[in-house]
Amino acid sequence: MKLMKVVQTVFCTALLAAAIVSPAARADDWNRKTSITFSAPVEIPGVHVAGWGVLPAGTYVFKILNSQQNRHIVQIFSKDETVCYATILAIPNFRLKATDKTVMTFRERAAGQPEALRAWFYPGHQWGEEFVYPKSRAMEIVKDTQTPVLFTPAKLPVEVSEPITPDAPFVAQLETAPVRAYKSTGTEVELAELVTPPPPAEMKAALPKTASSLPLIGLCGLFALGAAFAMRSIVPVKS
Repeated sequence: MKLMKVVQTVFCTALLAAAIVSPAARADDWNRKTSITFSAPVEIPGVHVAGWGVLPAGTYVFKILNSQQNRHIVQIFSKDETVCYATILAIPNFRLKATDKTVMTFRERAAGQPEALRAWFYPGHQWGEEFVYPKSRAMEIVKDTQTPVLFTPAKLPVEVSEPITPDAPFVAQLETAPVRAYKSTGTEVELAELVTPPPPAEMKAALPKTASSLPLIGLCGLFALGAAFAMRSIVPVKS
């Protein structure tokens, strides 16, 4: 009987450990889920659901859909996360000082025009997501604001008829689309001239954990259970 109690204890401990380290508990850390409230309309890059190229004032949820070493794909949701308004490309850009709160930066526009979303910095990180605009729109923003803008020359849709899912073919297009930059003067340059990539060690630490430790913990529990039964078959149990 004592042996069976030990087996039960080991198995329950394994299940408890699995619950504690479950990736769902760390989801906000790698997908950077952030609730943002805009007090005025904000222009966002393509690709967005038709009619949502400018987000009205309100609260939205930003998340990282996919991460690579040199580019990220960001999705913008409604406050309750039931509707995805946009799936857009962003490039990690380094800054010297991290802050303890979320920072959103914009490009100021002429009176009556919405500010254009520039970058999103997550608390505690020294790099942020600088958003990539379609080439023609990027040039218009440069002329309006005299600030650098990242763009893609790829022929990607600006609007889509419905929200994009993670397995949609368009996501693969975003992952491989070329990215360049316009300087504040309107001169087209290579991305490296305006973007300082984060140190590889910092990027690696921030990438999502695609593999779960749950199968390993479960396997350990099964091994412990099997070993206990094997011992029971060898050692006589007194009644």
